[in-house]
Amino acid sequence: MVNGAGTADGAGEAEGVAGGVGLTALLVAAARAIETHRHDPLARDVFAEHFVHAAPACAGWPVRIQQVPDGDANPLWGRFARYFGLRTRVLDDFLLRSVHAGARQVVLLGAGLDSRAFRLDWPADCVVFEVDRAGVLAFKHEVLDGLSAAPKAARTPVPIDLRADWAAALTAAGFDPAAPSVWLAEGLLFYLPSATETHLIDTVDRLSAAGSALAFEVKLDKDLLEYRDSPLYTSTTQQIGIDLLALFDREPRPDSAGTLTGRGWSTSVHTPFDFTRHHGRGPLPEENDALAGNRWVFANKPRP
Repeated sequence: MVNGAGTADGAGEAEGVAGGVGLTALLVAAARAIETHRHDPLARDVFAEHFVHAAPACAGWPVRIQQVPDGDANPLWGRFARYFGLRTRVLDDFLLRSVHAGARQVVLLGAGLDSRAFRLDWPADCVVFEVDRAGVLAFKHEVLDGLSAAPKAARTPVPIDLRADWAAALTAAGFDPAAPSVWLAEGLLFYLPSATETHLIDTVDRLSAAGSALAFEVKLDKDLLEYRDSPLYTSTTQQIGIDLLALFDREPRPDSAGTLTGRGWSTSVHTPFDFTRHHGRGPLPEENDALAGNRWVFANKPRP
């Protein structure tokens, strides 16, 4: 939102990933690093561990499952990290299918420490827009620049808070609303107030030409506190000091998938467990499961 890359300056890190929701970007980076080094990875992100090593806020966090004393039995670095690995794979596949179907603009909303512009094989004429707060993007740039990493598509950072007029900033950066695009809101919407989510979905709809696609993640729990004692939440708080329930917005959520369906989009809604069964690895349901309400939504705006 490395060994060899150095660390971000204090001001940049404080504004970007040192606390709050920004720190969750480092949690996902650590999970992607752990997934990358598994013998059966669902996704590979060779940049992820460098973000973890570059941020003092996550000193001592593991980047390999072998560094976790209880391994996959650990709720955070085992099950939860594998969830993030599965999510990465599923959304990678969705983005690549969408660009191969004709979309040439990729918009990552709340891009965080997403390195897809650098690690996925994009068509030559693709452009990837990364929308996030300036501090998050600055931290990411410093680490990737230190690695001399080269993007595999034209990459356009759009430094802006999603509570501001990000649509104007995106179009000013070169986004063309008349051309098909694929949008991604990964691990984002449940941190936003309900009205902000509604505005975001309305804006994506308005800026999407026919042939566009969108993937996003939501939680359907009516009461998030029902799972306050879930091992995923308690272990995340105890081991790395991130209280996800304090960060999630607990207002009643809008039916964004239903809104898009009503506007002519073709939508499908899946549990993460659907993809665990498809890929043969990943989390499965358990008692008192904080993942029970998670849904991954995929939407396509049909061509005439």
